[in-house]
Amino acid sequence: MSLISKIAPAGQHLSEADSQRIVSAAAAAMGLRGKRVLVLLPDYTRTCPLPMLTRQLHAAIAPTAAKLDFLIALGTHPPMSEQQIDRLVGAKAGERKKVFHNSQFFNHCWNDPAALTTLGTLPAAEIHKITGGLFEMDVPVTINKLVFDYDVVLIAGPVFPHEVVGFSGGSKYFFPGICGGELLNFFHWLGAVITNPKIIGHKHTPVRATLEAAARMLKFEKFALSMVVAEHELAGMFFGEVRESWSHAADLSDTLHIAYEDKPFASVLSAAPEMYDELWTGGKCMYKLEPVVADGGELIIYAPHITHISAAHGKLIEKIGYHTRDYFLAQWDKFKHYPWGVLAHSTHVRGIGTYEKGVENCRIKVTLATGISKALCRKINLGYRDPADINVADWQGHEAAGRLYVPNAGERLYKLKNPPAWQKAE
Repeated sequence: MSLISKIAPAGQHLSEADSQRIVSAAAAAMGLRGKRVLVLLPDYTRTCPLPMLTRQLHAAIAPTAAKLDFLIALGTHPPMSEQQIDRLVGAKAGERKKVFHNSQFFNHCWNDPAALTTLGTLPAAEIHKITGGLFEMDVPVTINKLVFDYDVVLIAGPVFPHEVVGFSGGSKYFFPGICGGELLNFFHWLGAVITNPKIIGHKHTPVRATLEAAARMLKFEKFALSMVVAEHELAGMFFGEVRESWSHAADLSDTLHIAYEDKPFASVLSAAPEMYDELWTGGKCMYKLEPVVADGGELIIYAPHITHISAAHGKLIEKIGYHTRDYFLAQWDKFKHYPWGVLAHSTHVRGIGTYEKGVENCRIKVTLATGISKALCRKINLGYRDPADINVADWQGHEAAGRLYVPNAGERLYKLKNPPAWQKAE
């Protein structure tokens, strides 16, 4: 299948008509008459014009397909309420069935065995090869069994630099988007062992290779409509086979979503958008800025609206706290029984550091200026500032003094033009 795509000229964006033409051409290319179609969507923690896209997909596919439904690829994020799904796809309360008639919307549930089926196992020898010897273990692969009720699965979502995989999108919508715990815990920890700075913004990573190996187990027809968003507008759309669509989108994301700085900053104020409503997702404000924080500097996650760590994983994080990778590796027998995805999140938020002779040394200070209490911040090994005491003007426009303010942080990656060795992919 030939790639169907359009990229906006520099400084411009694609129109609704541009998007409609691509969606219509994609629907025709898939040959969906009489087929059952499932579309995988992102949740509200990803920026893209989803209300427009879902309407266009419904208009282009529903009239000829035997069935058209939507599954929200939540990974381990909490299930969305009916009201949240309405907002996600731009439907007024109670009118979604009218707008998307005959279509159903489903939440993925990663920890419900009844919702999953086993595809097989990635054998230890393959894992050893993919990871360059870092791991050698069998990894079971499960997926939401709903996908097997359909003839064609279409991924429809945006591509950004990503802390675990390198760039989001593509087969990531299968793994971890709609898979079970075994694989997602494994490759999140794989990314953490390699470290976030050596993964994020790199197209080809051992983690990406792992999930692509799992995707080869999926024998049904599958395609991707990959979007690249700049300033909340479409900068490009790519439809085709999953890997090809994702690859072109990742190349464009690389040019639009990475800012290169000449030197690091002593203090970074990273302001989380409202769509990150817990620290589990708000941690992206650290992931995307860590590379430009100077040794001994401070990164402040500024998010007065975030009042809890994680609905799904908060209790575990309170138990283990936020620590560097080396802290866990040096005490592996103590921590190996915890979900590896939670350990990975912990290291990503805490950042690079060492653990020697029982002492943890973190490269930078990570401080929360959120609705999370001072006592809880101390318990989880993070700094605290009262968000009411933060004056954004103290950071805005003070780059020359070593201060950086980043509004709507979490999707744009900041890197150094001449990075140190700990940031370079191997």
